[in-house]
Amino acid sequence: MTPRLTPLASPLLSDLPGVRHAFFTRQGGVSEGLYEGLNLGQGSNDAPDKVDENRRRAEVWFGETPSRLLVCHQIHSPIVVCTTEPFETRPKADGVATTQSGLICVALHADCAPILLADPQARVVAAVHAGWRGALSGVAEAGVAAMVSLGASPYRLRAAVGPCIGPASYEVGLDFLDAFLRQDPECEAYFQPGASPQKRYFNLPAYVLERLRRAGVAQAEWIGADTLSDETRFYSNRRSVLRGKTDYGRLGSAIALF
Repeated sequence: MTPRLTPLASPLLSDLPGVRHAFFTRQGGVSEGLYEGLNLGQGSNDAPDKVDENRRRAEVWFGETPSRLLVCHQIHSPIVVCTTEPFETRPKADGVATTQSGLICVALHADCAPILLADPQARVVAAVHAGWRGALSGVAEAGVAAMVSLGASPYRLRAAVGPCIGPASYEVGLDFLDAFLRQDPECEAYFQPGASPQKRYFNLPAYVLERLRRAGVAQAEWIGADTLSDETRFYSNRRSVLRGKTDYGRLGSAIALF
């Protein structure tokens, strides 16, 4: 029997007509060893046939045939693309928006914050990958702008931030803090004292939600799952680094119109 996929869901998105979404966990996949579970990352060193099978399972969960996943070559940028066709070549971008039913917008992540957005009235959806660099440079706002270009209204948008490194897990140095303060002194509200005077804890999901609010999104939430602290369900880049591992699996967060 094929293991069952067990994606998480956002209450904000779950009741939207004509929209389906999933914050996939690592459970239900065929990858082994370091990548055990549903590794969707072709950029990892996992066996390609395992990743292909995991992606097929994600597509089947959405009820779609192969090659319907819209997965960008993510580069920690503020670039978001729009499409109504499957990708022939993966664009270098960190978000994708569509108005086409059956295309599955995907953000890959393993501590970074995935953002799923939908305007069911305009029938526009998007998935955005927001690491700290992308969030700081405006990828959340770029995702909203891309959707608006397709007819969405930020005031109708609903957004959910999926599993990512949580505020009690993301310890950073003062140079990290300075990068944010140089852009906006009010960013200090998203940092708390760390284990030493040279360290701070950064609240990535709260910061991403604030950037969405500034872009005009009134309804947004973090689903509250911390990738670093929950190894059973999530891959984590930082966990791998702390253990001296050279690679890690990638989670997938996805949204589609039907």
